[in-house]
Amino acid sequence: MKVRYSYLEQQFQDTEDLWQDLRKFVATGDFTLGKPLNEFEQRFAELIGSRYAVGVNSGTDAIKLSLKVLGVGYGDEVITAANTFVATVGAIAEVGAIPVFVDCDDTFCMDPGQIEEAISERTKAILPVHYTGYMADLRRILPIADRYRIPLVEDACQAILGAIDGKTAGTWGRTGAFSLHPLKNLNVWADGGVIVTDDSEIYASLKLIRNHGLLDRDTVAVLGCNSRLDTIQAVVGNWLLPSTHQITKKRITNATYYDKAFSALPEINIPPRPSDYQIVYHLYMVLADKRDELLRYCIANGIEAKIHYPVPIYLQPALLHLGNKQGDYPVADKQAKSIITFPCDQHLTRQEIDYVIQTVTNFYQN
Repeated sequence: MKVRYSYLEQQFQDTEDLWQDLRKFVATGDFTLGKPLNEFEQRFAELIGSRYAVGVNSGTDAIKLSLKVLGVGYGDEVITAANTFVATVGAIAEVGAIPVFVDCDDTFCMDPGQIEEAISERTKAILPVHYTGYMADLRRILPIADRYRIPLVEDACQAILGAIDGKTAGTWGRTGAFSLHPLKNLNVWADGGVIVTDDSEIYASLKLIRNHGLLDRDTVAVLGCNSRLDTIQAVVGNWLLPSTHQITKKRITNATYYDKAFSALPEINIPPRPSDYQIVYHLYMVLADKRDELLRYCIANGIEAKIHYPVPIYLQPALLHLGNKQGDYPVADKQAKSIITFPCDQHLTRQEIDYVIQTVTNFYQN
């Protein structure tokens, strides 16, 4: 049996009604900041539970514009996680700021207990990453940000509908940044992103910045950039958005099934699963003994398992100029040697999940 990782062929297999929507849209010529985008932004804000949403061209830009609108710029410092995807750090660099890393804990997210030590006079934002769909503990992080009067920006790119105590990812900070990349839980047909906020001034500024700073066709109010979510992608987003809760529920069901089976294997270490968290499993990631051998065994048996990521971001060549060295963030280092990701998406069959479980079990038993 083969168990693929990408589910896009299945997700967009039955799309005749979407094609009808697209044909109608193309006839309007309303391609830039069009009516379907306005509709998508309103519906996305309702989905997340925020007052406003602004569509931009990627999750990376959702982070970058969030920092930019808060005045983060050249030479400023932004505290973030030592084990995130490069987009988080790339967005910080694009506004001229410097990433300052904090180690992760057993949830794969930023360790709140290490944040205060990383704060300096140049700290202008705290950027926790809701990694794998598991929210950073904002109940502990937000009071720190408030105490030091440092804006909190959430990298929620992997955490649509993630929640703690029923409060949704993206609604805790000054802004929340989301990705609509094709492999995200809510996706479109290209890159795309959304910023959510409850602040009317931030909302107005974001709308200006994403569209060259144009107040109208002939008036440039600020120097912005071109980061509009394409209206045609908003049509796709509007088609899929009603399924978001169902997608989330299915991923949680699949992950719970994995957890129950893998908990019987002492060689697999499952992260904590607090009852007051809604973890949305953009990635189903666990820690595994003999990880590299297990990965090769899975691939040899037709399972497209992944590693996210074998080298922590703080050790990547592009960031060595910051002076970080191996061992500075020991939890991130340790996890990088044993993390493994298994397919967990909403289109997997129970037979496929059972095959993954049995394959992993066979590896350790043999």
